[in-house]
Amino acid sequence: MTAATTAVRERALGLVAELGPTFRERAPAYDRDARFPFENYADLRDAGLLALCVPERYGGMGAGFRDYMHVAAALGRWCPMTALTLNMHTQTVLWTGVLADDLTMSDEERARHEQIRARLYASIVEDGAIQAQPLSEGLAKGATAGVATKATPADGGFRVSGRKIFASLAGAASAYNLTCVVPGEDRLRFLSVASDNPGVEVVGTWDTLGMRGTDSRDLVFDDAFVPADDELLPAGFFGQLAERWPYVYMTLTPAYVGLADAVVEFVAEYLGSVPRPGVPARRDSPAKQWGWAEIQIMAGRSRAAWERVVDEAGPDPSPERLRRALVATYTVMETAQEVAAKAIRVCGGTSIMKRLPLEQHYRDARCGSLMNPWSAEACLERLGRFGLFEDG
Repeated sequence: MTAATTAVRERALGLVAELGPTFRERAPAYDRDARFPFENYADLRDAGLLALCVPERYGGMGAGFRDYMHVAAALGRWCPMTALTLNMHTQTVLWTGVLADDLTMSDEERARHEQIRARLYASIVEDGAIQAQPLSEGLAKGATAGVATKATPADGGFRVSGRKIFASLAGAASAYNLTCVVPGEDRLRFLSVASDNPGVEVVGTWDTLGMRGTDSRDLVFDDAFVPADDELLPAGFFGQLAERWPYVYMTLTPAYVGLADAVVEFVAEYLGSVPRPGVPARRDSPAKQWGWAEIQIMAGRSRAAWERVVDEAGPDPSPERLRRALVATYTVMETAQEVAAKAIRVCGGTSIMKRLPLEQHYRDARCGSLMNPWSAEACLERLGRFGLFEDG
């Protein structure tokens, strides 16, 4: 890292450390009520962290991809729900920002993109706008497959119709930045639909096992007009981004790296606490010492694999680097739930009480392996073909 990058990351980590204890205190209520963490987002906005990855020349903090991953993991230690939803916001910024800078554009495309993203960043820096990027439709695996949402050309823009599922920040975002197709084209478009657009409706309920504060209800778009200047990437460039910067599919992992850290921290405090007189200390139990050792090993092994991949992330990875990214993603998502499950066994029956955070951590951790496009199953499918078939 350069000195400037180190300074940006350390500043952001310091802000997270200041906000974190309050976020942790609020987390049980968000979980209990399945309510979006609006108060946390107000604090993130005031701290400048909504503009974490907005380039400095646009008034942001100027963090890059690696910085974001480490800062989001630190946030996940305090409130995994907030870290997970901040990912959806920040990815729009990264995709249109430093990652788009690595894409091959014509001079005309670059100039127009510069104008469009300048307006996007101003809305974040000046107005505190929250971005969401609902991509899933449940039709096929992968972010670039199974997109049925239509963008029909109209005077001055497009008419968007379709449905997105698992749309985090559904009731909280200022804009929904989505993939769609123009009828007759074989390339994806990436359009931004304002949340107050009369053609947008939030439907359904969000009553889930874990990550209950993400508000990931469905979004229905019915002939929603989108101005042409709200196309956040040049036509077809979402596909180029997905192909050349596949590390973007790892951006769900920091929330679970941080969650595992929170579990480790809880177990250390719980086992190390001083019991009331006459009660044996938990830490004196050989079985609990053994389990505590296993928890440290599991979490440490997962973080080490993750950090190596994050530190080498960049455009156009080699097949071997892509393999490591898939391995790290699978390991993080599976390990988080394994660590949480073992922590419950080691800490004992009292640890499942809702007055303690461990049972929420366990439920939240169970959700990571399901998250597309690099779900546990998707990682296994690709790794199972790696080195054995030409498409592996």
